[in-house]
Amino acid sequence: MSHATSAPATPQLNALQLNSVTLLGNLVNKPEIRYLANPVQAITELTLATHSKWLDKKTNTQKEWTSFHHIKVIGEVVEQVIARAQKGDILLVQGYLASHDYAPKETVNATFIQAFAKGYTQEINQVHCSATLAAPLALVTTENNKTLAHAEISIFFETPSTSGKKPKQVNLTRPLHIWGKQALYLSEHAAPGDTLLIEGKLNYLNDLDKSQFIDGKHIQLIKKPAINY
Repeated sequence: MSHATSAPATPQLNALQLNSVTLLGNLVNKPEIRYLANPVQAITELTLATHSKWLDKKTNTQKEWTSFHHIKVIGEVVEQVIARAQKGDILLVQGYLASHDYAPKETVNATFIQAFAKGYTQEINQVHCSATLAAPLALVTTENNKTLAHAEISIFFETPSTSGKKPKQVNLTRPLHIWGKQALYLSEHAAPGDTLLIEGKLNYLNDLDKSQFIDGKHIQLIKKPAINY
């Protein structure tokens, strides 16, 4: 299970890292709006569904997969956009990966939302981040004879403030799945403490918590500098 702490797992020369998520999908239900005090701010949680289609080459049939993303929204955008949004509306969400103490613990915190009329849309499901490799990669072969590397990454970033307070620095961990030739390359060359520049999509395990992970598409490895004594 991922978690957030107040300090990075590995010291870095340029500590703060990229943590960006972009989603385009359908609002699953009308969210309930609440209000925080000191200062008074609107807050809500919503579920966004993104849809993707692909051709199954083995059966020559179209397949479709729907992912459900839990999103936390706070501030003016709640009353300006979410208060008028209806079930089925298309939402464009820009935000960042986050963890909380309450369920579901793994979310996307939204910093920007734009609403469009109801309808079906192909997904936008993009994660762009820089991260530190927290542990050695585990390389496996799946039932379909595909190569998969499982990694644990750490992202050290600042959370934007919606109330004028100083941004909080957070160290967040997520599982990362890497496939094929990239998996083989990184299993041979990457080591804990190295930096990974990641382009991928947000996905979820089929467990009780629907644990969040990043499905890596393009990974760039930046080796940790060697220490000479």
